[in-house]
Amino acid sequence: MTKENRVILGVLKGVAASDGDGVKLRRYIGGPELDYLDPFLMLDVFGTDEPQDYIGGFPSHPHRGFETVTYLLAGKMRHKDNAGNEGVIIPGGVQWMTAGRGIIHSEMPEQTEGLLKGFQLWVNLPAEHKMTEPGYQEFPPENIPVFDLPDNNGTVRLIAGKLDSGESGPVTNPHTNPNFMDITLSAEGLFTQSMDEDDHGFVFCIDGDITVAGEQVRPGDLAVLGYGEQLQIKGEREGGRCLFVSGQRLREQVVKGGPFVMSTREEVLQAFEDYRSGQF
Repeated sequence: MTKENRVILGVLKGVAASDGDGVKLRRYIGGPELDYLDPFLMLDVFGTDEPQDYIGGFPSHPHRGFETVTYLLAGKMRHKDNAGNEGVIIPGGVQWMTAGRGIIHSEMPEQTEGLLKGFQLWVNLPAEHKMTEPGYQEFPPENIPVFDLPDNNGTVRLIAGKLDSGESGPVTNPHTNPNFMDITLSAEGLFTQSMDEDDHGFVFCIDGDITVAGEQVRPGDLAVLGYGEQLQIKGEREGGRCLFVSGQRLREQVVKGGPFVMSTREEVLQAFEDYRSGQF
């Protein structure tokens, strides 16, 4: 039986924004183009070789009620938190942080010149798990498997999820069962992936020339996927590179309050009060 391919519902160009201490970025989810793509609350893409655009970094700030995913393509980012955790994220490495009931952390570039490029994704937590204990799943690039696609079609750096061939990524998340894949396609290379037809998903073109369900997606474009059982991405001409992300919808009320994302307004107000009173 032939599976129904996902098509593109829309293509987002992102909106120029600034966050932290003046870090310049483009916001694709969580902004005026697309407020929310359940379970994804925000997607920021940063990439510049001008140190003044990023060197201020993201000084100490709180979070509650969701998860943050930081994935770097270039540069380094040192993170610290109020529980004494500290480390450096490098290109090809990922930090999947569960803020849960509350954490205060910072993310600061390690270098004063050169390129910084990467992604930060916010993933919602279900209401019953918003006050869970904070935690990390952090993996350097050497601990993230890279798999060759059949017939020299390209490679997949598999951070989370499971390929149709059976391989799994190191990040696990039972709440939204996400896929998070960095895909490099050769010229005319084809990537095919089964999807739960009820999941939301998107493809971000990093560079090169790709098509999704036959529709061109240019570098810097985010393609929001429609519903279906299968995704097909093709590398055209000289091939291309993209990020594929999907996750199970939570179908719950979302109330945002800056760095806090809860289920009710009262819970957001309580988060602000807890932060002010030093209970994080």
